[in-house]
Amino acid sequence: MSLHQPLRRLSWISVLALPMLLTLSLAAQARASLPDFTELVEDHGAAVVNISTTQKLKRPKAPRMPHGLPEGIPEGPFGDLFRHFFGDPGGGGGIEQYDAKSLGSGFIISSDGYVLTNHHVIKDATEILVRLSDRRELVAELIGSDERSDVALLKIDADHLPVVKIGSSEKLKVGEWVLAIGTPFGFDHSATAGIVSAKGRALPRENYVPFIQTDVAINPGNSGGPLFNLDGEVVGINSQIYSRTGGFMGLSFAIPIDMAMKVVKQLKDSGHVTRGWLGVLIQDVTRELAESFGMDKPRGALVAKVVPGSPAEAAGLKVGDVITKFNGKAIILSSDLPPLVGITPVGEKVRVEILRNGKVKTLSVKLGELSEDDLQLAGGEPKSAKASRLKITVSDLTPEQRKRLDISEKGVLVNQVQAGPARKAGVRRGDVILMINNVEVTDAKQFRELVKGLSAGKSVPMLVQRRGGPVFLALKIDED
Repeated sequence: MSLHQPLRRLSWISVLALPMLLTLSLAAQARASLPDFTELVEDHGAAVVNISTTQKLKRPKAPRMPHGLPEGIPEGPFGDLFRHFFGDPGGGGGIEQYDAKSLGSGFIISSDGYVLTNHHVIKDATEILVRLSDRRELVAELIGSDERSDVALLKIDADHLPVVKIGSSEKLKVGEWVLAIGTPFGFDHSATAGIVSAKGRALPRENYVPFIQTDVAINPGNSGGPLFNLDGEVVGINSQIYSRTGGFMGLSFAIPIDMAMKVVKQLKDSGHVTRGWLGVLIQDVTRELAESFGMDKPRGALVAKVVPGSPAEAAGLKVGDVITKFNGKAIILSSDLPPLVGITPVGEKVRVEILRNGKVKTLSVKLGELSEDDLQLAGGEPKSAKASRLKITVSDLTPEQRKRLDISEKGVLVNQVQAGPARKAGVRRGDVILMINNVEVTDAKQFRELVKGLSAGKSVPMLVQRRGGPVFLALKIDED
């Protein structure tokens, strides 16, 4: 064997090993590019607390066996279940009170003991217990709680406590890494990570919170815990999940910390929260409605009703206006408006930009204070009259129906809907048609004349009132 043969073997080994070395190098670079949360948890985990509450609840008493329990009932879950339903003799019927326990999370925002959590974590609690990272358990005082934002402020009697750093949810970007620390299913100080999936999410029955959506694993017990950015700053309060199973499914929602801290200030100052009130019922502008209003694309909040005596009425807002800007901020979706109105101080004057009849107008509105609304609609059985182009039958409203529906001198009631333009638009039996093509409907005769004058092939807005509130529909009569 010549001297050059080992060298040739060595060169072939080097060639074969090169891809492996490159793969290892790339893997090392990928690991280096992933976030490291260890310092964040070490530095800020101590400011996260466990919150346990006790509520006094009531339930019907379970039936009892008249002669007591039989002998030989086994210990364990089956025996416990049997005792629950057939316990002490002589019982049965009536209502009994019992203590219910629940778990949640929170975080310390000041060294003298102020703790932030969710309203739903401490709702109806007779006792609130805060457990710190050093195992101390302290009874908390409820300073104030706000159901609309789901924020609650607690106070514990302690000093020199570890605190979180408050960041800015406004500066948070979609795709940014975030970390949650909390007590899912009672497992203290569990850390889970993910990214920001979206901002400004509106959820059903949650009109005043523009939620931060993440894919961080959040489960029962995480509620009220902090959401951190990579700088170790709290940017949100973990509040809700979307789930079909009751557990995490990749959709988690957090309250923006900017909004939460404004709530905290009011809770500290007065123990309750006030919100700005405009006094309109709104809906999204669909593609069809945008066409009917002459808009280049869907945007803004469409005014479906102006509450009598409201700031909106005083400022001159009208049904059919599309609010495109509020206090200098663009309104893309109708859900963008309520949070902006809510965080604006009561009594402040703001500029509202609207689109009315294809023209841009700016109004000045002095906001009132939000209170609970009570809107109610109902149906009726009126006389019939046909509007053949729409394939519907409508009638005038009787005085009794107007009183029941809380409708003044306008509108016609829909009695029948057949296959045709109205059904395609979404008109239903029992709807009250209040406006068509930006003209108020006064009676059935005038409504038929308005329908006759509609152009075929063009979408026009139609305002109807139905159970749940007024709503705009886009009506389009097919060309012959």
